[in-house]
Amino acid sequence: MENRIPPPVLTLTLAVAMWFCASDLPSPLWRSGVAFLIFIVAGVVGFPAIRSFRRAGTTIDPVRIDRASALVTGGIYSLTRNPMYLSLALLLVALAVRLQGPWVWAGPILLVLWLDRFQIRPEERAKSARFGDAYARYLSEVRRWL
Repeated sequence: MENRIPPPVLTLTLAVAMWFCASDLPSPLWRSGVAFLIFIVAGVVGFPAIRSFRRAGTTIDPVRIDRASALVTGGIYSLTRNPMYLSLALLLVALAVRLQGPWVWAGPILLVLWLDRFQIRPEERAKSARFGDAYARYLSEVRRWL
């Protein structure tokens, strides 16, 4: 199961499931405003991360982690080791805020648990093997999520 399902596909699948689990009650306007702000934060975190990978000439493909050609540690990566995954989790949090019902919160929780176990840990093993001491230093300096 490790790094087989692309995280954006999993995120979209969970978003659809959240939509079906939501209550039919009308959502207050403040929920939409808060959800929109979280959505913006997700973009502020995610887009610079993708741009950093592209500038470094390395892959953003989370399924082919062995193709990583550069260790990116600057910019947003100096604050979190997984800004793209954080961005996906924030998107689901924004959706959960906008929707109503207790089950919608399962979406972001399941995403984070899945990413931690089946995506991030395999990536960390691959990066440790590829980048050695430089990656070990990075691990000790920057938190996984926030």
